[in-house]
Amino acid sequence: MLILTMIFTPLIHKSITFATKVHLTQKRKGKDIPYITHPLTVALILSRVTPDENIICAGILHDTIEDCVPYGSVTKEFLEKEFNGRIAQMVNDVTEQDKTLPWSERKMAALSHIKDMNHDSLLVKSADVLHNLVELNENIKTQGDEVFESFNASKEDTILRYKKLIGALEKTWADNPLLGDLKVGIKNLLKS
Repeated sequence: MLILTMIFTPLIHKSITFATKVHLTQKRKGKDIPYITHPLTVALILSRVTPDENIICAGILHDTIEDCVPYGSVTKEFLEKEFNGRIAQMVNDVTEQDKTLPWSERKMAALSHIKDMNHDSLLVKSADVLHNLVELNENIKTQGDEVFESFNASKEDTILRYKKLIGALEKTWADNPLLGDLKVGIKNLLKS
């Protein structure tokens, strides 16, 4: 078993503080829990597979451009200045670039971009997808198919999107350390 040592660094603390402020008024989709639980869980998932503080910080910050309040107040350039270029690039890689596009077009563009990501960004994307998938499976256990009412797509389209995402992640990086967990997650979703 691989043992990693992740140290709680000033950069990680700064990332947590910043992300908490950015997501302060937000809740998880269909739930009354603070949104910040998602980026923090993504960071915990990442800390299982890497001690790299920049990757962990990118996990914490991964939704700050896309889901900031007010929208547009956080940019890649801002993250470069406040954190560093590597973190900013990872966050930008996992950010939907044009929120004015319809949901399906945004998801297709994000899927297409996976092939252009480096391994650091792929790890962040994988941890994000994994947490969303695990949470979706848990929500289905308690709410059944009603959980899909808060989505912008049907159950079938949501499942298909996750299958395509995981397929693209595997095709781009077959040795991704989170791939096994992602496959378990989609297998559980297909059973629901």
